[in-house]
Amino acid sequence: MAKPKIVLAYSGGLDTSVILTWLKETYDAEIITFTADIGQKDELDGLEEKALRTGATKAYIDDLRDEFARDFIYPMFQAGALYEGQYLLGTSIARPLIAKRMVEIARAEGAMAIAHGATGKGNDQVRFELTAAALAPELEVIAPWRIEEFREQFPGRAEMIAYAEKHGIPVTASASKPYSTDRNLLHISFESGMLEDPWFDPSADSNRDMYVLSRAPEEAPDEAEYVELEFEQGNCVAINGKRLSPLEAMELLNELGGKHGIGRVDMVENRFVGMKSRGVYETPGGTILFTAHRKMESLTMDREVMHLRDSLISKYASLVYNGFWFAPERHAIQALVTESQKNVAGTVRLKLYKGNIMGAGVKSPVSLYNPDIATMEADPSKAYNQGDATGFIRLNALRLRVASGVAQNADK
Repeated sequence: MAKPKIVLAYSGGLDTSVILTWLKETYDAEIITFTADIGQKDELDGLEEKALRTGATKAYIDDLRDEFARDFIYPMFQAGALYEGQYLLGTSIARPLIAKRMVEIARAEGAMAIAHGATGKGNDQVRFELTAAALAPELEVIAPWRIEEFREQFPGRAEMIAYAEKHGIPVTASASKPYSTDRNLLHISFESGMLEDPWFDPSADSNRDMYVLSRAPEEAPDEAEYVELEFEQGNCVAINGKRLSPLEAMELLNELGGKHGIGRVDMVENRFVGMKSRGVYETPGGTILFTAHRKMESLTMDREVMHLRDSLISKYASLVYNGFWFAPERHAIQALVTESQKNVAGTVRLKLYKGNIMGAGVKSPVSLYNPDIATMEADPSKAYNQGDATGFIRLNALRLRVASGVAQNADK
């Protein structure tokens, strides 16, 4: 009989390298590894060879960067998503794409299950598995860190390193970087290790080597740099006059933002599984894009449409963070977002300087800003009559006057 097949989300690190061999032994299965190229750069070097040498039957490394930028990052930024007021959801938005491709590979290969190395205490396990449930509920999901036998066998990294040595698994485990990272086109995250102490200062001079995508603001150029972003239907389509694909735009904005020390966030966030965790993030290009998009909307979006969309930001961000990208409610909100972005078009000029982004001008052929109406001088269009405000204020004040009268009578 043919052995069962399992598709494993594979990074090549200690955990997934050990899990590859453990799955092969435990389930007597063929292991097919999948690694998504979503902008990790040189982290992908040699992974295919390593996976095959470790025992994988087949190793997929798929370039998903265009799809990631076009179909995941851009729609999320149209929605203005920001989790708990700070986090631009760099890791969260990548997981549904990775899981989607895993499902496609599993079906193409006739696999009975997909597997991942999420620890069982974080959000990624939920994101992977909710995506699988939405797209391929027939597939089994194997999460070794949630299996008691696996945890008993590997109570710590020392046991994993010993297992790797015993099985000839090539891994590099070092104490020189006592934290974990996750990098993609949108950001890089840092957590665990010394960062588990919320009083630890990652911005201190002694910790500057930790950062990957950006300079410290103190080391950024002493001269500000201007950048212009052009939008069509809420999407950035050109930078400094040059038409760019979503992928090209993100790469250029990352370069500009990193140069000027933009996009660093240090926060304690609320995980979906119930605990708080501390994360440090670098999102240089995404921070520029987020700021520019909001400024473009300020000129071109109807007030009530903007306020309606804004009322859904927290919900939308939570859906992404919690793994519900393929849920019907996210699709429904996205449809509203898409409609709201039809006239978000024009050019935003920003000034980048030592970690700061300053607005330096915005223009649009469909601007809703009318200087004749907004002017403090005489309005040549006579579109607004100040006298109309008297009745407007009187009607809006009615309930306040009534409530005040009731309160005064109650005090007598």
